Amino acid sequence: MLKIGSHVSISGGLIGAAKEAYSYGANTFMIYTGAPQNTKRSPIENLKIKEGRAFMEAHGLSDLVVHAPYIINLASYKDEIYKLAKECLALEIERTTAIGSNYLVLHPGSFTDKTYEYGAQRIAAGLNEVLTEETKPLICLETMAGKGKEIGRSFEELRDIIDRIELKHKIGVCFDTCHVHDSGYDIINNLDEVFAEFDRIIGLDRLKVFHLNGSLNPCGAKKDRHANLGASEDNPKGKDFIGKAALYHVVHHPVAVGKPIILETPWLDKKTNLYKEEIAFLRGDQIEL
Repeated sequence: MLKIGSHVSISGGLIGAAKEAYSYGANTFMIYTGAPQNTKRSPIENLKIKEGRAFMEAHGLSDLVVHAPYIINLASYKDEIYKLAKECLALEIERTTAIGSNYLVLHPGSFTDKTYEYGAQRIAAGLNEVLTEETKPLICLETMAGKGKEIGRSFEELRDIIDRIELKHKIGVCFDTCHVHDSGYDIINNLDEVFAEFDRIIGLDRLKVFHLNGSLNPCGAKKDRHANLGASEDNPKGKDFIGKAALYHVVHHPVAVGKPIILETPWLDKKTNLYKEEIAFLRGDQIEL
């Protein structure tokens, strides 16, 4: 079954997020449990979880995904930032569990002024400290685009982190189409080969979530700028270098079927998104974007 949705707001609690997702024709969705740029969080009892789960049950919404805040940097060499990252991750695991999600997507981190080896070791040490046998959601390390000093730029880097984790069965991967394209994987012409490489290096059993995004840059640019599906040169958000056909192929590939697929495509302004049209297109309704 095709499970597809988008990032939605948690400002109205889980019930508000579920209703927004349903309005786009989604059957899954992704939330942040608070602002993605900071650690400020509303008490979990204010998130209307019971009402949200009831709405989801009644309207065929399942497999919601939680995304950890961007402020978490487990690769940091600064003690205060590293301590904050571990504390924030532990809190997000608690909130993800309370919300009832099986997936917490995490950007691995950036080694900034240090080395890759230092950063990878810090990420693994932080995860080993936070994860326990009682941890319920899978921590899904996200494939990254390769900008700056971020880690997760290749399947090998993600495998390197996983190899250092003690509780490996608590780790999954989130496959972001913009990021893998920008990092140099040709998902336009060689999708089968890319998935085969992923399977050889990491294992497709670890691929749990997809982020589906176009890219404003050519393959290998290492920029990480999302585009709407098939956006053209005259679109105010620019050209999509991946294209609708390639992204449609990703969604309907056997590797993706049954897994939550989350759109993070740009809003055209502060009040307009194309989630409903993009979801309809990807379902095969052939609506022009």
